[in-house]
Order: sequence, then structure tokens, then C-alpha cells
Amino acid sequence: MASLLEPVDLHPTQPAPQVYQPRQQKWSEAWARAGFRGRLGLVLGLLLGLLAVVPHFYHFVQSRPGQQLADPLLALLPVHDVSAATFALIYGGIAAALVFLLPRPPLLLRALWGYFLLQLLRMLTLWLVPLDPPAALITLRDPVIDRLFEVTTQPIVRDLFFSGHTATMALLALAVRGRNWGRVLTLMTMAVGTLVLVQRVHYSYDVLVAPLFAWFAYQLAGQISRSKK
Repeated sequence: MASLLEPVDLHPTQPAPQVYQPRQQKWSEAWARAGFRGRLGLVLGLLLGLLAVVPHFYHFVQSRPGQQLADPLLALLPVHDVSAATFALIYGGIAAALVFLLPRPPLLLRALWGYFLLQLLRMLTLWLVPLDPPAALITLRDPVIDRLFEVTTQPIVRDLFFSGHTATMALLALAVRGRNWGRVLTLMTMAVGTLVLVQRVHYSYDVLVAPLFAWFAYQLAGQISRSKK
């Protein structure tokens, strides 16, 4: 029998509230839904179809004269060939994002739709805004693609507004989840944006607006890829 003089705990220990964390969806569960299979097949087909259109479009962009812009911010930066560092960051970012996204099919599906929509937006802005590159341009060389396919054709340098490399990195930063993943890819995006300016393959305007287009494409992709409950 408890003593009447025994102190009473006026603040009994309560179990800590559990924070809800969405369960990671497996490929078997996602693939079981016809909607997921249809949207995945459709976006993969559209991306393959885009491969047949893109070369002709970019040759058209390159053949069309444009306007050269004054860019005070660009004039503050040095001029260097930083192709190797730029593509090391880009391929590193793609690899890191795939490591995160491949086990998460809903997020991967949204990222694929975001990338497709981003390409459409960029083709639209390139068609609407013909530009000539900055005067101190140093051609950006892809060390992987150029070596694998021995690219010898005239480089495309009039694909300016907006920066596709910066926008792709920004899209990857949006696609991943988690504070550390997002921070790392955001820093990599900023680095890529800076390096393409140092190489003068873009105006500062092309780089600054690129994340906005990436965000818009990712929001549209969310509407397309969202599952109906």
C-alpha cells in the first residue's frame, strides 16, 4: 500500500508524439497501378520523340541571327574555360539525383515529366528570343559526349535564353527530398550557373531566370503525375 506521504507526480510522463512520415512507395506497388504505368510510358515515349526533333530545332536556332545584349554583371566576372568543372558538377548532380529518385517511383515520374516540360519551355523561349552569344564566348565542351560520339559539327552557341544546364540542375534540386540533398544540389546549381557565365556561354539573364522555369515545369509535372485516390 502506497504511503500517504509519498510524493505525487503531477506531470506524468507522456509518450512523445509521433511525427507522420509518408511511407516510401516501392516499384511493385507503383507498377500495380495502371495510371502510373500509363504516365511513365507516355513521358518516356515523349522524351524519345523529343530526341528526333531537338537536333533539327537547335540547328535552326544556330542558323538564325540574334541580338547581342549588354550585360554589366557578366563584365564583372573573369573569362576562363571551365568545361571540365561544369560537366563534373552536372554529371555528379545527375548521378546523385538518380541514386535518390530510382527507389522512389512517384518522385522519379514527376522528375521525368518536369524534365520533358522544361525542354518544351526552353524550346519555346529560344524560338521567341533570338540572341547572339557574348563576345568573349569560349565554346563549352562536353568531355563525355564529345569523346563518345566524336562531335565535329558546328557547336550550338545561340541556345541562350534560358540556361538549360542551370535549369536542369535546379530541377534536380527540386526533385529530391531532404534538407541535405536539397542543399547540396542547390549549391551545385549555383556553381554551374556561375561557371557558364565565366565561360561566357550565357548572359546573366539566362542563368538568373533558369530556376524560375525549372520551378514552373516541376509544378506542372506535379499536376500531371499526381495519383488520383
